[in-house]
Formats: sequence, structure tokens, C-alpha cells
Amino acid sequence: MKPLGRLSLLKAEFFNRDPRRVARALLGRLLIRKTPGGILAGRIVETEAYLGKGDAAAHAAAGKTARNSVLFGPPGHAYAYFIYGNHYCLNVSCLPDGEPGCVLFRALEPVAGIEQMAKSRGIELEKGTGRQKVSLLKKISSGPGRMTEALEITRERDNGKSLVCAGSDLRLVDDGYRVRSVTVTPRIGIVKSAERRLRYCIAGNAFVSGRTRAT
Repeated sequence: MKPLGRLSLLKAEFFNRDPRRVARALLGRLLIRKTPGGILAGRIVETEAYLGKGDAAAHAAAGKTARNSVLFGPPGHAYAYFIYGNHYCLNVSCLPDGEPGCVLFRALEPVAGIEQMAKSRGIELEKGTGRQKVSLLKKISSGPGRMTEALEITRERDNGKSLVCAGSDLRLVDDGYRVRSVTVTPRIGIVKSAERRLRYCIAGNAFVSGRTRAT
């Protein structure tokens, strides 16, 4: 694991635009959790855009509720929800205050605090060698439920939290990494509006959660 370099906190303005642009621009950035035991960090390698009222798959499609109110609030805030009765998903709000839209984080490549993240996931890294260890690393945060568990993200703890505030324990930052190629595919794991090409992945990255062939 390499030490983290110079970090620049993303600003609210970064998210104050079309979720499709944000979803692509987030690739390569870092999602960081500050804990008493140290920094946990993952590089964003897969995202999905959700467009609000005109998007049947979006939580905001039916209008504002107590559950989805973060999506209608200011940009750059965490929208966390419990799904399938067993894991949380994390999104970040986009567009100006009052306009719903968000980006779902689907997968991270572990960068810092890997041992602690593995422990949160119940994974014993020391048992793996070679390809087996790569497979174990992928299980840490490859998938929306895995990555939230690795970073100890829950609705109770994080919903509504600013991801662009220096004092927040959950932040989005830039370390200067630049993505060379992006693959765009239909979203996965949903039924409504499943054909829309709103899933963005770092091309060739081993930590993407599902198929990456553009269709």
C-alpha cells in the first residue's frame, strides 16, 4: 500500500451539475473515512447516475419523501439507504438545491486502511497469496454493499452528511490520479429503466463489480 499523496477536497460545485457528468468525473477520486484507528480510503472505479423525476429507477421519481429528502437538498451530501434487508448503498446528491439527482457508488479499489476494511468485511487477507489474494482484495469493496460495509457506512450514521466538508469523517477527495479510459454500460441490478447507459467504470479495472463490456 502506497501512502496517500496530496489530497484536495472536492467542492459542492463539483456536484452542482448533471449526475451523468458527475458520475464520470468521480471515477479515480477517493472516498475517505476517518476513524480512530486511521484513514480508510478507496478509489472510485464504478458509478451509476440517477436523474431524478424523469428516471423511473431513481428514488426521487415519485417525489420528495422523508426517506429521499437528501436528494432534493444541496449537492455533495450523502444519501444512504438500506436495501434487500441486508446492506446499505451510498449515493451523493447532485444538482442545485431543490432539484433531485444523485450518483450511486458501486465499487472502490482499496487504497488505505485495507486491513481494517477487510476486518469489517470479515475477510482474512493473510490467508491469500497470488491470485487468491487479489480475489480477496476484490471482495473488500467491489460492489455497493461490500464497499459500504468496508467503510462502516450506514443510514443512521451517514445519511445527510456532507461529503465536501473538511470536518466530516466521510469525504470525497482528489489525489491527482487521472483515468485514461472509461467504459459506459446500462445500469445493472435494477428493473426499471435498466436499458439506460448510465453506468460508468474505469476501463480494465479489476475492482469493477460486474460486466464491463459496453453494450
